[in-house]
Amino acid sequence: MFGFYRVSVAVPELCLGNTTKNASSIINLINSAKDSSILLFPELCLSGYSAGDLFFNQTLIENQLTALQNILKATKNISTIVVVGMAIVETNRLYNCGVVIQDGKILGVVPKTYLPNKKEFYEKRHFTSGKDIKNHSISLCGQNIPFGVDLIFKDKEFLSFGIEICEDLWTVNPPSNQLALNGATLVLNLSASNELVGKSEYRKNLVVSQSARAMCAYAYASSGMGESTSETIFGGDGMIAEYGSLLTRTERFSFDEQLVSSDVDLQKLANLRMSETSFGDEPTTPYRAVECFATPKLSNIERTFDKYPFVPFDEHTKHIRCTEIVNILSHSLIQRMQRANIKKAVIGVSGGLDSTFALLVINHAYEIKNWDKSDIVAITMPGFGTTSKTKNSAMELCSSLGIEPKTISIEELSLEGFKAIEHDKNSHDVTYENVQARNRTSVLMNMANKVGGLVIGTGDMSEIALGWNTYNGDHMSMYSLNSGVPKTLIKSLIEFFKEKDTLVGILEKILNTPVSPELLPANNDEITQETEKIIGPYELHDFFLYHMLKYGATPQKILFLANLAFGDTYDNTTIKKWLSIFIKRFFTQQFKRDVVPNGPKVGTISLNPRADWRMPSDVDFEEWIKEL
Repeated sequence: MFGFYRVSVAVPELCLGNTTKNASSIINLINSAKDSSILLFPELCLSGYSAGDLFFNQTLIENQLTALQNILKATKNISTIVVVGMAIVETNRLYNCGVVIQDGKILGVVPKTYLPNKKEFYEKRHFTSGKDIKNHSISLCGQNIPFGVDLIFKDKEFLSFGIEICEDLWTVNPPSNQLALNGATLVLNLSASNELVGKSEYRKNLVVSQSARAMCAYAYASSGMGESTSETIFGGDGMIAEYGSLLTRTERFSFDEQLVSSDVDLQKLANLRMSETSFGDEPTTPYRAVECFATPKLSNIERTFDKYPFVPFDEHTKHIRCTEIVNILSHSLIQRMQRANIKKAVIGVSGGLDSTFALLVINHAYEIKNWDKSDIVAITMPGFGTTSKTKNSAMELCSSLGIEPKTISIEELSLEGFKAIEHDKNSHDVTYENVQARNRTSVLMNMANKVGGLVIGTGDMSEIALGWNTYNGDHMSMYSLNSGVPKTLIKSLIEFFKEKDTLVGILEKILNTPVSPELLPANNDEITQETEKIIGPYELHDFFLYHMLKYGATPQKILFLANLAFGDTYDNTTIKKWLSIFIKRFFTQQFKRDVVPNGPKVGTISLNPRADWRMPSDVDFEEWIKEL
């Protein structure tokens, strides 16, 4: 389903040395995870990792094979791919291996590459590294099985996974790097990692960072409390991460078996790699593809999706992100003004979100450099749709920042404009609106010439994506400060500035004002033109924009994800309607994006036509609408 696969990580109840009981525990967990595509178990889970010199004992070696046979019998007609850990003898050498099983058959065996020789681990005493084993096969349980570190397991759709074992991840160059470069979008790690003070957090960071670096999903299963505590303790740490995010994790130090699952998006990861040119620059080595048949189809997705992908969920991270963005924007503006040898910033202030945020950043930049705030030329330009509420908000905001605003009405200018082109002032069409928008830009540009200033644009990335700006009107400026910031994030950034007590009241008022260009006549001093009622909610459009640009998602997949994220707010018909509008506007408004002014990039997604998003302005969108 849209490239999603359910991956499960299990920590079984382990009876050290008792392969029969261990196999029984493993089989019980397999039966509990039949709806999973893949089920991963810890390192050497058939015997226990801490068996010591018993690994050399023939009884334990043979009992592991018997336990494996029992698992093969139990998994007959089970399509879940199961990966278990065991010691395997080949050419008089003992290997620490991951065994891949599906439908009662062994698909392949991967030996461990890096063997620790630390104080508490003496693997080199027992095992041989499999680092040089390639293009090899072994006989196991009556089957001829691919054996080596050069195996990648694939189905006919999006599943492509490889295996590394415990210490492999902790090395300078983990095998998962090459696995990823050769197409594995999922890495499985059978592990036996002990518990030390601080190690749990480091281990989590290692898994999460590797999933980000390799642009993959990463499943990690580590040995639990059944292991020996003679010298150290194992806590049963299992986790699943995807592209730098931790999706789920087991509870450590549990005496009970554990099973956690998450639905990972392997199609997304494969698409992401195509757009990352550095990924394609890395050399690859030959790998053998092992075919596995189609895994279970998901009838539902057991995973939540963030409604606001541009906005961090927790307050601490959000505060850090907002601080960083404000620093990026303010210092970008400082550099631009210094290089241009300009002291004055000219901005139109409407009392709306975008101009409020831009003015806050300008003010912050002037405070950083201790510049004279009288050089901030803030202009309110009331027109036919301006309400007293927004005008007063603009004036109050300037006053709170210690900035003296100028007021220049555009009504007379607009009436002259209507007269010049013989347009009926009572015809409230797009001409009526855009004459006003262009007059506002004209006022700003002319004022900038007069005072020797720089016109700061206030249009945000969401408006640029939708083309919700007047060509050569608010579309144009001398520096497009907000162009890399989506609308949903601007709201959080304004909240960030509420930390200043003097701004709380006015910013709260602005945040509660409907988004509007105020270009149609007001009704009893009330806004009559609400943007989100015309083109749709920005929270939806930002969600659509993120998944289309970041991961190249199809319209159907975007609709599917949006229903999961916003199902409690909008029905499918409503989401589909606004997605259709998003697609049409995004494609048809590229001509505006082609000529946007310079503006600083703040996140991984940008619509800058010179550095990021490049698309013909006359491309046809019909196939995207048809797919939706």
